[in-house]
Amino acid sequence: MMLRVFAALMLLALPLRAEIAIQDVTSPSGIKAWLVEDHTNPFMSLEIRFRGGTSLDDPAKRGAVNLMTGLIEEGAGDLDAQGFANARDGLAASLEFRPYGDAIGVSMRALTENRDQVVDLLNLALTQPRFDQDAVDRVRGQVLTGLAADAKDPGTIAAHRFDADAFGSHPYATSGDGTVESVNALTRDDVVAAWKAALAQDRVYVAAVGDISPEELGALIDKVLAGLPATGAPLPARAEYALKGGVTVVDYPSPQSVIQFGHQGIRRDDPDFFAAYLLNEILGGGRFGSRLMTEVREKRGLTYGVGTALVPLDHAELYLGSLSTENSKVGQVIDLLRSEWARLAKDGVTEAELADAKTYLTGSYPLRFDSNAAIANILVGMQMEDLPIDYASTRNAKIEAVTLADMARVAARILHPDDLHFVVVGQPEGLN
Repeated sequence: MMLRVFAALMLLALPLRAEIAIQDVTSPSGIKAWLVEDHTNPFMSLEIRFRGGTSLDDPAKRGAVNLMTGLIEEGAGDLDAQGFANARDGLAASLEFRPYGDAIGVSMRALTENRDQVVDLLNLALTQPRFDQDAVDRVRGQVLTGLAADAKDPGTIAAHRFDADAFGSHPYATSGDGTVESVNALTRDDVVAAWKAALAQDRVYVAAVGDISPEELGALIDKVLAGLPATGAPLPARAEYALKGGVTVVDYPSPQSVIQFGHQGIRRDDPDFFAAYLLNEILGGGRFGSRLMTEVREKRGLTYGVGTALVPLDHAELYLGSLSTENSKVGQVIDLLRSEWARLAKDGVTEAELADAKTYLTGSYPLRFDSNAAIANILVGMQMEDLPIDYASTRNAKIEAVTLADMARVAARILHPDDLHFVVVGQPEGLN
């Protein structure tokens, strides 16, 4: 019954809006957090990020952070895996642990009446994970199953090859999941070492939304993080981008080819980022009206879909795109992508395109704030990107302020058709 109540309350989240009252909270021990206080419903969402993620792996132990993250809730303290799951479910709580390339994400959702007990359980998971050998073997098997599936997926193959060629010896060059060989070789000691390296108080970011006061949140933060080490492993160095323009073919028996393409991108804190964001929306964003969708799909029927995205990582910046097409059309598609890249870099965008992109991006933004969990996730992401606390209320104004002249200048700056590198997984035809 409590699980049903919790699920129902989750649907009654904060209204759809981007103008939210965010409070800056400091815990008694000095840990910073952002809070949106809302006492309408008796539950809260907590989001925690630890900077570093799978990029902290020892190169010889690739996949250790990923495996460790999958094991955090497989038993802690006196609770084995089943005992931990029963305790969590008995409190009608949600606890999630997710590995990313640059962070480990921790999510907690709890009813107010059970919050203190859920906090105790979360602290136990973070500070006293058991890493029982049977759990290590079970989760390792799950990872290996995923790796086997990835090895047969053309899209994953293309992305991994692009990363490998782009980043050389940097952790970004290889999958954070590891390889079959590296994951099979991981020991419990490797998992413990990854835990000590990745979960530390010197790299933590916190956001909360819901039925909790600033004073209560401060105490909660210190309780959740109590017992974690003060410092973790050093973060990796900047990733030097090594790819030049060209085409790499990975032979794969299929009637279609998957293409991953791109070049270097733009930093998230660059003054031109908003213009670049609008530019991407016009070139290859999520709408059917984007230039690439119009030229590649609608006019010529060469693909079902094509998209591009700015990808600002902690230690590198990329501008990436992907699509799939018939093997016989690959050469035509690549020529078309290069020409559209060059046309936009030379001529910029039209006034109508800019107006439409602004309308879409400013109108869709409030829709992201559709639940307490979504808002907490946005707030913790804002902190990690070093955005100001009023960003949610000023973001649309920054988009509206971008001019046609800005777009022309930034298009010429960041679009480099000769630098585009295409990784083609398939048996393509028509390549020059």
